[in-house]
Amino acid sequence: MKLQNVLWVAILLILPGTVRAYSDGGVMPAVTCMAKFSKFTPANNSEAAAKSEFSFVASAATSPNSIKVTIKGLSVPVTVTPKNEGFQVTGKLPDAIKATYAKISITAKGPNQCEGSGGWLVKVTE
Repeated sequence: MKLQNVLWVAILLILPGTVRAYSDGGVMPAVTCMAKFSKFTPANNSEAAAKSEFSFVASAATSPNSIKVTIKGLSVPVTVTPKNEGFQVTGKLPDAIKATYAKISITAKGPNQCEGSGGWLVKVTE
């Protein structure tokens, strides 16, 4: 049984090098989505009053009409405004979320319909 495990490890270590040897230039391309998010307000792990405004910046490569925000499973309407560095996105914490921690979750599409995601945590006060 131990020999079988050693053989699997050897295969896993050898196989990527073999595949890379037959690709263009020997380098496998990295696949990343260009839809990125930054400048979260309120800051990560900070407190915010219920129904208060939140905002973030989506990169210029983000498709603005694909931006979706959810908080604790609730879809949140947002306003998307073009800015030099991308898009300013603003919304309000839902009325139903009070006295709890809540993750503001973001999804959006970038070039080639790749999906980017992000988010941050806030403590919602009453």
